This record gives sequence, C-alpha cells and structure tokens, in this order.
Amino acid sequence: MAKFELKLPRMGESVAEATLTTWLKDVGDTIDMDEAVFEIATDKVDSEVPSEVEGVLVEKLFDIDDIVKVGDVVAVIELNGASPSSDNGVATANSGQDEIEDHQEIISELEDNVASAKETASKSLKHPDAEVSERFYSPLVKNIAKEEGISVKELDAISGTGNEGRVTKNDILTYLADRKSAKTVEVAAQDAKNHKSTEKLVSTSGQEKEQVARVKVSGNDEVVEMTRMGKLIAKHMVDSVATSAHVQSFIEVDVTNIVNWRNKMKNSFEQQEGEKLTFTPIFMEAVAKALKKYPMMNISVDGDRVIKKKNINLGMAAALPDGNLIVPVIKNADQLNLVGMAKVVNDLANRARNNQLKPDEVQDGTYTVTNVGTFGSVFGTPIINQPQVGILALGAIRKMPSVIETEDGDFIGIRSKMYLSHSYDHRVVNGALGSMFVKAVADYLESWDLNREV
Repeated sequence: MAKFELKLPRMGESVAEATLTTWLKDVGDTIDMDEAVFEIATDKVDSEVPSEVEGVLVEKLFDIDDIVKVGDVVAVIELNGASPSSDNGVATANSGQDEIEDHQEIISELEDNVASAKETASKSLKHPDAEVSERFYSPLVKNIAKEEGISVKELDAISGTGNEGRVTKNDILTYLADRKSAKTVEVAAQDAKNHKSTEKLVSTSGQEKEQVARVKVSGNDEVVEMTRMGKLIAKHMVDSVATSAHVQSFIEVDVTNIVNWRNKMKNSFEQQEGEKLTFTPIFMEAVAKALKKYPMMNISVDGDRVIKKKNINLGMAAALPDGNLIVPVIKNADQLNLVGMAKVVNDLANRARNNQLKPDEVQDGTYTVTNVGTFGSVFGTPIINQPQVGILALGAIRKMPSVIETEDGDFIGIRSKMYLSHSYDHRVVNGALGSMFVKAVADYLESWDLNREV
C-alpha cells in the first residue's frame, strides 16, 4: 500500500516552528480524513493538526515536547484504497513491497534511528574541555546554548519540564533570564564588598537566588502547577514591564447615547445580520478611528528605531474557560463597517473560547483593547502587549448621577458612564499624545448619533 507523509503545515508568516504537545493517535490506529492526529503549540496558540487522508498510523517521527519546523514530516500514514497524486505531497512506495512489510520492523527501525540521532546530538554538543553530554537536547535548544555560550555542564544542570525531564525552549530561556539576573546581582555584590552585611544579602549564584525566592509550603497548602500558557503569559508580562516605561491616562466617558442606541437596535440587528450586537465592536470602531487620527500610537519600537505600522490591527483580549487570556487580532480594523466589525468580533471571541484560533489570527497586532468591565472592574492599568506601545482598558458601564449642562442651566440626571484606562510606553509616547489619543476615543463615543443606521 502507499504511504502519506503528514507534515507540519504552515501556520502564519511569522511562525516557523511549534512544539508537539500531544499525540492523539497511536501507531496502528485507524485515522479518518480530517481527523486530528496530534496537537502542537506555538508561543501564541494551541492547534490540532488533522489528517488529509484515510489510513492507519504506522510511524511517529517526533516525541512529545519536541520542536517541529514547518514542513517537517511528523507522521506516516498507510493509505486505505487508491494512492493520492504526488501533487498533494504523498510519497508513493511500491505497493507489493509495502504489503509484505511488518509493522514491528518499521517501529524497530524507527527506534534505532531515534537512538542514533540522540547519540549524534549528544556527541555534537561538546564542552571546550572535551566534555560530552549523555542527555538528549533538541536542535533548537542546542542552537540557543551555542549562541549564548552555555557549557555542557551548565546545560546538564538545567531542570527540564519536558517529557522524561527533557529541556524545552522555555526551560533554557528561563535559565538565561535567571543567569542574567544573577550576574546583575553579582556586580552589585562586588560594589558592596566592604560591607559584610550587604554581602550576606546578595545572592551570587542561581541556586542561592532560587532558595531565597522559594515559598514555604505547609501541610494544608495545595500546590498547583502553572499551565504551559500560564507560564508563557507570566513571562510575557514580566518582559513587558522590564521593556517599556508604563504610564497611564484615565478619562470618564458618557456612553448614554450608545447604551440607548444599542437597546433600540440590538433585536433588529440580530434578526437582520444573524449576529448579536455587543458594545465591543462599537468600542473597537472608536479605537480604530483614533489610531487613524493619531498614527504615532500605531507603532512599535526596535532598538533606537520607531516602526510606523501601515495596517491597523486591533488585538482583542479574550478570557478562556481555564482563566487564561488570549488576544485574537482584528486585521485592518479601520476598513470594517460596524456590521463587519461585529461579525469579526463575535467569530474570534467564539473560536477563542473553543480553542479553535489559527496561529496567524493571534499575530501582528498593532494595538490592544481589553475589557476589564466584563468582570465588574471600574477601571484597570493593563500591561502593554509587546512589541506594541499602547493598550486600552474598558471599564464597567454604570448608571451614575451626573451634572448635565443645558441652555437653561445645569441639572442632575442619571447617565451611563464608564472609564477608559490607557497604558502607553513613555519611551516613545509622551503624556500629551497618550492623553489626546484616549480623549479622541472618548469624544467619538460621546458624540454617538442616536439616529444612526446600521
């Protein structure tokens, strides 16, 4: 029978590799067309990879936690029935020969190849003093170690979180971050060497640093391991605070007209478009217009250079069922009308909750909006989503007593109000621009036309 090579598909322009997180099928299992065979994870999103053919899984070429590059063959499937054309990437073998192959021989040969690869990988990672590691490391981990000057002895000392204690990409990056922190502390210790009391407080090794930071656990405490996504989010947030000089501007917005207009239009909108009309697309429309007016908020920083983004791609922070957050991106948001914006917002939010986003749909954002009001917060101080320079938090809409100015004088009335909290990178965005931008968003919302047609 013919065989089909299942490869890691292209997952977006900026995604070159992924981590294999789960095998959903075992060798010998029958696979239907479009049935998921394995799961992969990038720094942004998890995805299932389906089969393009029907058949039986006969080979797995990667283990869990291995790094797989786009285009690599991950699995081999023995086809049922006729062989697909070679245009679809199918490797065709002599059918008579394949029929007499024994699956156990295939598996045995694969195991020998993996063992040989491990031995070669171990020997290729040598210390200047001719030390050789007996531990297996992926090519990505070895390349990072080589570029950062990590010795075999150091590498062997890193605690791995991967399968069978294997060192993953995140493990070595975390180690590098800790090593840089330790070097910074060591310099401080050298400067204070004449003060014994200071020397005792300074940690000069990664091991001592870890012991100082360790939290005591009592018998009644429950220890819960962070999820892979949780670890990525934590690192992303810490890196952002370390990179950008965060500063915030706040503004109160009267959204009474928007609330009244939505209440009037939401039923007819759903009947006409088949979509629910939430506040989110209205807010996204306002942000897109403000970015059009103030393009220096739609930038990224690259060292000493400022990159002005041509497209306005709005990130929309969405809560997942497990409590984590993901940020799908509305591409070219300034080119969408309100109906188009509502459809995109609803689609991305639904698929985010069901873990069905594609890697490309969480890439290339130029500005982010997060709705903390969903959880009842009046306002928040969000952390910038690198490499962007701004993020807007939407507070809860509340009915409040307010002074209303009229030609006949001022009076007190009940109005629907909310706070906008704008966090921006003070390295490149000064207080004037940061405040004018959020004021532009507020002005657009407050001037909402009650007679607007969808």
